[in-house]
Amino acid sequence: MAKLGVNIDHVATVRQARRGREPDPVWAAAQAELAGADGITLHLREDRRHIQDRDARVLRETVQIKYNLEMAATEEMVSIAISLHADQVTLVPEKREEITTEGGLDIIGNQKRIADVTRRLQESGIEVSLFIDPVIEQVEASKACEADGVELHTGCYANAIKDEMLAEELEKLVLSGRRTRDLGMKLHAGHGLNYLNVIPVARIEGIEELNIGHSIISRAIFVGIGEAVREMKRLITI
Repeated sequence: MAKLGVNIDHVATVRQARRGREPDPVWAAAQAELAGADGITLHLREDRRHIQDRDARVLRETVQIKYNLEMAATEEMVSIAISLHADQVTLVPEKREEITTEGGLDIIGNQKRIADVTRRLQESGIEVSLFIDPVIEQVEASKACEADGVELHTGCYANAIKDEMLAEELEKLVLSGRRTRDLGMKLHAGHGLNYLNVIPVARIEGIEELNIGHSIISRAIFVGIGEAVREMKRLITI
């Protein structure tokens, strides 16, 4: 049964629109935790467009469930992750001009660098997951980096419109998930998942964790964070 990691980045996006104090992502994380979230995910971007350093510090002090820090594989971020003693780091690609993460890490093309960052984080007691496209070769390269797990990028699946495209993208996730498990790594998934498309992904054999943010925060505008989290939890455990 998949666990739910709630990404609270876009609470901070609303706050940063006016550079004020509200809404506070720390409060959002507390409400998500009370509603049954299994983890809190936050992406500390290099340009600090939403989550700020203060958020990362206070959340580390207050979150009682899994603390999953998404970040680029840079020296600055490695130092921050180690100082925060994150439970898990998910290494993601990052471009300053992108609106949101556009795809998975190219592990094959950056294997030496990713392996080095993975090792340094693990030596500090941090579990490492690599955010990758559902491509068998990228899964195998992740294993070569000795990552603890991978998070399959579900964006193409989430954006598929026609039934045949949807089935094709889901099959990629299923096959990549199977290879991940066969190699002994933990299997996570996320990006673009919402209340209408999450069930087939949650049913993929061996899925341990789904990280979902935008759709939960969007739903929370109308029903509150607690109810939005509870609704998603019900769906992924059907």
